[in-house]
Amino acid sequence: MGKHVVVGAGQVGSHVARLLAGQDHEVVLVSRSGSGPDLPGIRRESADAADRERLTGLAAGAEAIYNCANPPYHRWAQDWPPMAASMLSAAEATGAGYVILGNLYVYAAPDRPMKESDPLAPPSAKGAIRVRMWREALAAHEAGRVRVTEVRGSDYFGPGCRDQSHLGERFVPRLLAGKTVRHIGDPDRPHSWTYVPDVARALVAAAADDRSWGRAWHVPTNPASTYRELAGRLCALAGVPRPEVRAMPHWLLRTAGAFSPVLGELEELRYQFTRPFVLDSTDFQRTFGLAPTPMDEALTATIAWWREHRAAAA
Repeated sequence: MGKHVVVGAGQVGSHVARLLAGQDHEVVLVSRSGSGPDLPGIRRESADAADRERLTGLAAGAEAIYNCANPPYHRWAQDWPPMAASMLSAAEATGAGYVILGNLYVYAAPDRPMKESDPLAPPSAKGAIRVRMWREALAAHEAGRVRVTEVRGSDYFGPGCRDQSHLGERFVPRLLAGKTVRHIGDPDRPHSWTYVPDVARALVAAAADDRSWGRAWHVPTNPASTYRELAGRLCALAGVPRPEVRAMPHWLLRTAGAFSPVLGELEELRYQFTRPFVLDSTDFQRTFGLAPTPMDEALTATIAWWREHRAAAA
């Protein structure tokens, strides 16, 4: 089978590496710490993703490079440009396909379900950074220098999603313990939630199919659910009491943001949680024949992971 390079060993990159290794591919998993799943077929490498020479060497002979990196929120402006340039350069130099894990920040604040054909008009500085990354990669593709695609999902949840997920550390463990959960926006607004194993499947499928190159796609994602609805369904599946769900006062978020760089960065993205934020993944599903994991199945797997994680920690 082929060689694949996954940059980023976090909540998505680790899933991609496992999936590829399970298909008998040679996987090079690159992160600054050299972390990630310790499994047959996965070679973990410690490297700075912004180091073009090092990354190009690691990617020699690769069929695809997957950009699953995720710099800290408050360092996007400093970290993303050199990292994105390095990965694009490595793909050009080696002939590998370049598969970018994207997000929905690139679109305007939506008034209808978001589609890949929507104009790129981000209302945030983070969205503008992601737009620049995509346009630079797409320009290289259109110039014939590299094959590029971007796969965009909404907010992630699932096994391994912890402090960076709105349905992670501050959601599942608290619900399982019978505690109140607080949402940074309106808990009754419809919102798309993307299951991380579906993200991994979409990235791998895009890398393997020539139809993916030269455009962006949306990860297969279930119909939108409110934060309150998901909390209730998770508790029902887990067999725990019905949850108490509250909205976090906006003043509290702003105050906390003054002391936490990460929370401070959420202010410009709060629009995603105060109005309907819905993704349309019809194009990807029809083209590649992949459907999202049913929500109950995804929530059940998430509950099981957290229970196992808590038991191991205890």
